[in-house]
Amino acid sequence: LSSSLVSLYSEGELGRVAVRGCVQFALRYEAAAEELHVHVLRCRELAEARRQRSDPYIKTYLLPDKSNHSKRKTTVRKRSLDPVFNETLKYKLEKTDLQGRTLNLSVWHHDSLGRNLFLGEVEIALGTWDWANTRPEWFNLQPRTPVSPNDLASRGRLNLALKFIPAGSEGERGRAGPAVGRGHRALTPLLRPGAGLPPTGELHIWLKAAQSLAPLRRGTVDAFVQCYVLPDDSKASRQKTRVVKRSLNPLFNHTMVYDGFQAKDLAEACAEFTLWHREAFAKRPLGGIRLSLGTG
Repeated sequence: LSSSLVSLYSEGELGRVAVRGCVQFALRYEAAAEELHVHVLRCRELAEARRQRSDPYIKTYLLPDKSNHSKRKTTVRKRSLDPVFNETLKYKLEKTDLQGRTLNLSVWHHDSLGRNLFLGEVEIALGTWDWANTRPEWFNLQPRTPVSPNDLASRGRLNLALKFIPAGSEGERGRAGPAVGRGHRALTPLLRPGAGLPPTGELHIWLKAAQSLAPLRRGTVDAFVQCYVLPDDSKASRQKTRVVKRSLNPLFNHTMVYDGFQAKDLAEACAEFTLWHREAFAKRPLGGIRLSLGTG
């Protein structure tokens, strides 16, 4: 973990100073610039970190992104329990990306010779924030409950559709959504010459897009979706979309087809979708979902 992540999730700095006091700030979304502005004004009655003094500064993250890309900091105010900052911390992102994000604003004592000490924090769910309210508000600082780095809010959304086509059906075949050839399993051996009808049922999965993904270190994601129809977790069951580079709202528009199904098989099946970030020589999991009838 980087020192930034340690400061966000480590228990080392927590509980050493009793949290008290409050912080005043205002939130504004500037539509023209597509920026979130966090205007930090002041703190009041902060706890004493060292010998009846504190050297406070304020740090913010847009959770669930805990990377340095998400971190913003004010300057340090020396020897003050009632510091005045009057600084604006800015985030460049579309307003729709604020859904599912949480503003984490924390106050710290700066220690040039040791670890900075936690003085309290405030968290604001931006998806329910009233953006007509741009006035500065006072918020009581809260102690932090230690959490796991994997205990995150939503990491985004998947837009998809599923369709089962019974054996011998013709009218609805191929209408689940746009298809990408490399995403299909080989169907040719299963088709009867001249008939064109599948002798077994087919499960069509249309992966249209992902939305509001949590950005990584460069503020973006090179995303693809991988799918299995469990309990078959073999390589034959695995299908993937193409990689969409540098987007937090990637459009895949990809149809996957799984054949060999009978209607009764669906009761035991589970479609697993995992979202990945493609790196140069590896891949990194970002989250996933499982869909089933709840009977398998």
